[in-house]
Amino acid sequence: MTQARSPTATTLAPLDYALYATSVLVWGLSWIAMHYQVGQVAPEVSVVWRFVIAAPFMFMIAALRGERLLFPFADHRYFIGLGAAIFSTNFALFYYASQHVASGLLSIVFSLASIGNVVLGAVVFGIRIERRVVIGGALGAAGVAAMFYPELGGVKLDAAALMGLAFSLAGTVSFCIGNMLSFAAQRKKLPIFSSTGWSMCYGASFMALFAAVRGQTFTLEWSATYIGGLLYLSIIGSVIAFGVYFTLIGRIGAARTGYATVMYPVVALIVSTFAEGYRWTLPSALGLACVLIGNVLVLRGPKT
Repeated sequence: MTQARSPTATTLAPLDYALYATSVLVWGLSWIAMHYQVGQVAPEVSVVWRFVIAAPFMFMIAALRGERLLFPFADHRYFIGLGAAIFSTNFALFYYASQHVASGLLSIVFSLASIGNVVLGAVVFGIRIERRVVIGGALGAAGVAAMFYPELGGVKLDAAALMGLAFSLAGTVSFCIGNMLSFAAQRKKLPIFSSTGWSMCYGASFMALFAAVRGQTFTLEWSATYIGGLLYLSIIGSVIAFGVYFTLIGRIGAARTGYATVMYPVVALIVSTFAEGYRWTLPSALGLACVLIGNVLVLRGPKT
Protein backbone atom coordinates (compact mmCIF):
# COMPACT_ATOMS: atom_id res chain seq x y z
CA MET A 1 0.00 0.00 0.00
CA THR A 2 1.45 3.29 -1.05
CA GLN A 3 0.72 6.87 -0.12
CA ALA A 4 2.28 8.30 -3.30
CA ARG A 5 -0.88 10.02 -4.48
CA SER A 6 -2.55 13.35 -3.84
CA PRO A 7 -5.84 13.16 -1.89
CA THR A 8 -7.13 16.01 -4.07
CA ALA A 9 -6.89 13.89 -7.22
CA THR A 10 -10.28 13.78 -8.94
CA THR A 11 -10.00 10.44 -10.74
CA LEU A 12 -9.54 7.28 -8.73
CA ALA A 13 -6.86 4.79 -9.73
CA PRO A 14 -7.59 1.03 -9.90
CA LEU A 15 -5.73 0.58 -6.60
CA ASP A 16 -8.06 3.13 -4.95
CA TYR A 17 -11.10 1.12 -6.00
CA ALA A 18 -9.46 -2.08 -4.74
CA LEU A 19 -8.68 -0.51 -1.36
CA TYR A 20 -12.21 0.90 -1.11
CA ALA A 21 -13.81 -2.45 -1.93
CA THR A 22 -11.57 -4.24 0.58
CA SER A 23 -12.51 -1.81 3.35
CA VAL A 24 -16.22 -2.15 2.61
CA LEU A 25 -16.14 -5.95 2.46
CA VAL A 26 -13.99 -6.49 5.57
CA TRP A 27 -15.86 -4.06 7.81
CA GLY A 28 -19.22 -5.10 6.38
CA LEU A 29 -18.49 -8.64 7.59
CA SER A 30 -17.23 -7.31 10.92
CA TRP A 31 -20.82 -6.64 12.04
CA ILE A 32 -21.35 -10.42 12.12
CA ALA A 33 -18.10 -11.07 14.00
CA MET A 34 -19.04 -8.44 16.59
CA HIS A 35 -22.30 -10.27 17.17
CA TYR A 36 -20.32 -13.22 18.56
CA GLN A 37 -18.44 -10.94 20.96
CA VAL A 38 -21.54 -10.36 23.05
CA GLY A 39 -21.62 -12.74 25.99
CA GLN A 40 -19.56 -13.33 29.10
CA VAL A 41 -16.85 -10.76 28.33
CA ALA A 42 -17.59 -7.06 28.83
CA PRO A 43 -17.60 -5.13 25.52
CA GLU A 44 -14.80 -2.78 26.56
CA VAL A 45 -12.66 -5.75 27.60
CA SER A 46 -13.24 -7.35 24.18
CA VAL A 47 -12.02 -4.11 22.59
CA VAL A 48 -8.87 -4.26 24.73
CA TRP A 49 -8.14 -7.85 23.59
CA ARG A 50 -8.84 -6.85 19.99
CA PHE A 51 -6.18 -4.16 19.88
CA VAL A 52 -3.72 -5.98 22.14
CA ILE A 53 -3.69 -8.66 19.44
CA ALA A 54 -3.77 -6.25 16.49
CA ALA A 55 -1.02 -3.81 17.55
CA PRO A 56 1.92 -6.29 17.37
CA PHE A 57 0.81 -7.34 13.89
CA MET A 58 0.74 -3.68 12.86
CA PHE A 59 4.29 -3.19 14.10
CA MET A 60 5.42 -6.38 12.38
CA ILE A 61 4.02 -5.21 9.04
CA ALA A 62 5.57 -1.78 9.61
CA ALA A 63 8.97 -3.37 10.20
CA LEU A 64 8.65 -5.55 7.08
CA ARG A 65 7.78 -2.43 5.07
CA GLY A 66 10.83 -0.62 6.44
CA GLU A 67 8.78 1.95 8.37
CA ARG A 68 10.40 3.56 11.38
CA LEU A 69 9.00 2.54 14.76
CA LEU A 70 10.38 5.26 17.04
CA PHE A 71 8.97 8.80 17.01
CA PRO A 72 9.42 12.03 18.99
CA PHE A 73 6.71 13.06 21.43
CA ALA A 74 5.39 15.65 18.98
CA ASP A 75 4.36 12.80 16.68
CA HIS A 76 2.97 10.73 19.54
CA ARG A 77 0.39 13.45 20.09
CA TYR A 78 -1.24 12.34 16.83
CA PHE A 79 -1.12 8.71 17.96
CA ILE A 80 -2.63 9.52 21.35
CA GLY A 81 -5.41 11.50 19.70
CA LEU A 82 -6.12 8.76 17.17
CA GLY A 83 -6.09 6.13 19.92
CA ALA A 84 -8.56 8.16 21.96
CA ALA A 85 -10.83 9.06 19.04
CA ILE A 86 -11.12 5.79 17.11
CA PHE A 87 -9.53 2.94 19.06
CA SER A 88 -11.30 3.59 22.34
CA THR A 89 -13.97 6.32 22.52
CA ASN A 90 -15.63 5.46 19.18
CA PHE A 91 -15.92 1.77 20.07
CA ALA A 92 -17.05 2.33 23.66
CA LEU A 93 -19.78 4.79 22.68
CA PHE A 94 -21.23 2.50 20.03
CA TYR A 95 -21.17 -0.51 22.34
CA TYR A 96 -23.17 1.42 24.93
CA ALA A 97 -25.47 2.88 22.29
CA SER A 98 -26.31 -0.66 21.15
CA GLN A 99 -27.76 -1.36 24.61
CA HIS A 100 -30.45 1.27 24.05
CA VAL A 101 -31.28 1.38 20.33
CA ALA A 102 -31.60 -1.03 17.41
CA SER A 103 -28.56 -1.84 15.28
CA GLY A 104 -30.36 -0.39 12.25
CA LEU A 105 -30.46 3.04 13.85
CA LEU A 106 -26.77 2.73 14.74
CA SER A 107 -25.98 1.97 11.09
CA ILE A 108 -27.91 5.05 9.96
CA VAL A 109 -26.13 7.31 12.44
CA PHE A 110 -22.70 5.89 11.60
CA SER A 111 -23.36 6.40 7.89
CA LEU A 112 -23.51 10.14 8.63
CA ALA A 113 -19.71 9.96 8.97
CA SER A 114 -19.67 10.36 5.19
CA ILE A 115 -21.03 13.89 5.67
CA GLY A 116 -19.17 14.58 8.91
CA ASN A 117 -15.84 14.00 7.17
CA VAL A 118 -16.75 16.54 4.50
CA VAL A 119 -17.69 19.19 7.07
CA LEU A 120 -14.66 18.63 9.30
CA GLY A 121 -12.34 18.54 6.28
CA ALA A 122 -13.61 21.97 5.28
CA VAL A 123 -13.39 23.41 8.81
CA VAL A 124 -10.02 21.94 9.82
CA PHE A 125 -8.11 21.80 6.53
CA GLY A 126 -10.02 24.25 4.34
CA ILE A 127 -10.85 21.51 1.81
CA ARG A 128 -13.47 22.65 -0.66
CA ILE A 129 -16.87 21.06 -0.14
CA GLU A 130 -17.97 19.31 -3.31
CA ARG A 131 -21.72 19.39 -3.80
CA ARG A 132 -21.86 15.95 -5.40
CA VAL A 133 -20.08 14.41 -2.38
CA VAL A 134 -22.59 15.98 0.02
CA ILE A 135 -25.53 14.88 -2.14
CA GLY A 136 -24.05 11.41 -2.40
CA GLY A 137 -23.59 11.20 1.36
CA ALA A 138 -27.15 12.37 2.01
CA LEU A 139 -28.50 9.84 -0.50
CA GLY A 140 -26.48 7.12 1.17
CA ALA A 141 -27.73 7.92 4.67
CA ALA A 142 -31.33 8.06 3.40
CA GLY A 143 -30.80 4.76 1.62
CA VAL A 144 -29.51 3.08 4.77
CA ALA A 145 -32.54 4.41 6.65
CA ALA A 146 -34.86 2.90 4.01
CA MET A 147 -33.09 -0.48 4.17
CA PHE A 148 -33.54 -0.63 7.93
CA TYR A 149 -37.08 0.82 7.88
CA PRO A 150 -38.78 -2.45 8.99
CA GLU A 151 -36.46 -2.68 11.99
CA LEU A 152 -37.13 0.94 12.93
CA GLY A 153 -40.90 0.66 12.74
CA GLY A 154 -41.29 -0.03 16.44
CA VAL A 155 -38.60 2.31 17.72
CA LYS A 156 -39.81 4.66 20.44
CA LEU A 157 -37.75 7.74 21.21
CA ASP A 158 -37.99 7.49 24.98
CA ALA A 159 -35.24 8.62 27.36
CA ALA A 160 -33.21 5.42 26.89
CA ALA A 161 -33.42 5.60 23.10
CA LEU A 162 -32.41 9.26 23.10
CA MET A 163 -29.43 8.37 25.27
CA GLY A 164 -28.44 5.65 22.81
CA LEU A 165 -28.86 8.08 19.93
CA ALA A 166 -26.64 10.60 21.72
CA PHE A 167 -23.99 7.92 22.30
CA SER A 168 -24.00 6.90 18.63
CA LEU A 169 -23.83 10.50 17.40
CA ALA A 170 -20.90 11.18 19.72
CA GLY A 171 -19.25 7.97 18.53
CA THR A 172 -19.65 9.05 14.90
CA VAL A 173 -18.15 12.47 15.63
CA SER A 174 -15.27 10.75 17.42
CA PHE A 175 -14.69 8.53 14.37
CA CYS A 176 -14.66 11.58 12.07
CA ILE A 177 -12.17 13.37 14.34
CA GLY A 178 -9.96 10.30 14.10
CA ASN A 179 -10.18 10.50 10.31
CA MET A 180 -8.94 14.09 10.47
CA LEU A 181 -6.05 13.10 12.73
CA SER A 182 -5.06 10.32 10.34
CA PHE A 183 -5.13 12.74 7.42
CA ALA A 184 -3.05 15.27 9.37
CA ALA A 185 -0.51 12.59 10.35
CA GLN A 186 -0.13 11.51 6.73
CA ARG A 187 0.38 15.11 5.66
CA LYS A 188 3.37 15.07 8.02
CA LYS A 189 4.58 11.94 6.18
CA LEU A 190 4.12 9.70 9.22
CA PRO A 191 4.06 6.04 8.12
CA ILE A 192 0.64 4.40 8.27
CA PHE A 193 1.25 1.01 9.88
CA SER A 194 3.64 2.06 12.65
CA SER A 195 1.45 5.10 13.38
CA THR A 196 -1.63 2.89 13.59
CA GLY A 197 0.21 0.38 15.77
CA TRP A 198 1.07 3.07 18.31
CA SER A 199 -2.49 4.44 18.13
CA MET A 200 -3.88 0.96 18.87
CA CYS A 201 -1.55 0.68 21.87
CA TYR A 202 -2.85 3.96 23.27
CA GLY A 203 -6.45 3.03 22.48
CA ALA A 204 -6.11 -0.35 24.22
CA SER A 205 -4.53 1.38 27.25
CA PHE A 206 -7.38 3.90 27.48
CA MET A 207 -9.98 1.13 27.22
CA ALA A 208 -8.15 -1.01 29.80
CA LEU A 209 -8.14 1.92 32.23
CA PHE A 210 -11.82 2.56 31.56
CA ALA A 211 -12.68 -1.12 32.10
CA ALA A 212 -10.65 -1.23 35.32
CA VAL A 213 -12.42 1.86 36.68
CA ARG A 214 -15.76 0.18 35.91
CA GLY A 215 -14.60 -2.92 37.78
CA GLN A 216 -14.65 -5.21 34.74
CA THR A 217 -12.79 -8.52 34.85
CA PHE A 218 -10.20 -9.13 32.15
CA THR A 219 -11.30 -12.58 31.09
CA LEU A 220 -11.67 -14.46 27.82
CA GLU A 221 -14.52 -16.66 26.64
CA TRP A 222 -12.85 -19.82 25.36
CA SER A 223 -15.54 -20.73 22.85
CA ALA A 224 -14.86 -21.24 19.14
CA THR A 225 -17.31 -18.50 18.16
CA TYR A 226 -15.86 -15.88 20.53
CA ILE A 227 -12.21 -16.64 19.76
CA GLY A 228 -12.93 -16.90 16.02
CA GLY A 229 -14.75 -13.57 16.05
CA LEU A 230 -11.98 -11.97 18.11
CA LEU A 231 -9.28 -13.15 15.70
CA TYR A 232 -11.26 -11.91 12.70
CA LEU A 233 -11.82 -8.51 14.29
CA SER A 234 -8.20 -8.25 15.45
CA ILE A 235 -6.33 -9.36 12.34
CA ILE A 236 -8.75 -8.87 9.44
CA GLY A 237 -11.06 -6.21 10.86
CA SER A 238 -8.26 -4.15 12.48
CA VAL A 239 -4.83 -4.81 10.98
CA ILE A 240 -5.98 -5.13 7.37
CA ALA A 241 -9.08 -2.92 7.49
CA PHE A 242 -7.53 0.06 9.30
CA GLY A 243 -4.35 -0.21 7.25
CA VAL A 244 -6.44 -0.10 4.08
CA TYR A 245 -8.82 2.60 5.34
CA PHE A 246 -6.12 4.98 6.54
CA THR A 247 -4.13 4.39 3.33
CA LEU A 248 -7.23 5.34 1.37
CA ILE A 249 -7.65 8.54 3.40
CA GLY A 250 -4.14 9.55 2.42
CA ARG A 251 -4.78 8.74 -1.24
CA ILE A 252 -8.30 10.10 -1.95
CA GLY A 253 -9.11 12.17 1.15
CA ALA A 254 -11.40 11.61 4.13
CA ALA A 255 -14.53 12.88 2.36
CA ARG A 256 -14.69 10.18 -0.30
CA THR A 257 -13.22 7.48 1.96
CA GLY A 258 -15.93 8.18 4.53
CA TYR A 259 -18.64 6.95 2.16
CA ALA A 260 -17.43 3.44 2.94
CA THR A 261 -19.36 3.79 6.24
CA VAL A 262 -22.55 3.86 4.16
CA MET A 263 -21.61 0.68 2.33
CA TYR A 264 -20.87 -1.44 5.44
CA PRO A 265 -24.57 -2.02 6.30
CA VAL A 266 -25.23 -3.01 2.68
CA VAL A 267 -22.69 -5.83 2.93
CA ALA A 268 -24.11 -6.85 6.31
CA LEU A 269 -27.65 -7.07 4.91
CA ILE A 270 -26.54 -9.00 1.83
CA VAL A 271 -24.81 -11.54 4.08
CA SER A 272 -27.89 -11.61 6.32
CA THR A 273 -30.01 -12.45 3.26
CA PHE A 274 -28.21 -15.76 2.89
CA ALA A 275 -27.27 -16.48 6.50
CA GLU A 276 -30.32 -15.26 8.40
CA GLY A 277 -33.10 -15.09 5.82
CA TYR A 278 -33.35 -11.30 5.62
CA ARG A 279 -36.20 -10.40 3.26
CA TRP A 280 -35.84 -7.46 0.91
CA THR A 281 -38.84 -5.16 0.60
CA LEU A 282 -39.62 -2.32 -1.78
CA PRO A 283 -38.30 0.33 0.66
CA SER A 284 -35.09 -1.65 1.24
CA ALA A 285 -34.60 -2.15 -2.52
CA LEU A 286 -35.12 1.57 -3.14
CA GLY A 287 -32.74 2.28 -0.27
CA LEU A 288 -30.08 0.09 -1.88
CA ALA A 289 -30.54 1.99 -5.14
CA CYS A 290 -30.02 5.30 -3.29
CA VAL A 291 -26.86 3.97 -1.65
CA LEU A 292 -25.42 2.82 -4.97
CA ILE A 293 -26.26 6.11 -6.71
CA GLY A 294 -24.65 7.99 -3.83
CA ASN A 295 -21.61 5.75 -4.14
CA VAL A 296 -21.22 6.68 -7.81
CA LEU A 297 -21.58 10.40 -7.07
CA VAL A 298 -18.96 10.30 -4.33
CA LEU A 299 -16.34 8.20 -6.09
CA ARG A 300 -16.49 9.49 -9.65
CA GLY A 301 -14.47 12.52 -10.66
CA PRO A 302 -16.22 15.75 -11.65
CA LYS A 303 -17.07 16.20 -15.29
CA THR A 304 -14.58 18.23 -17.26
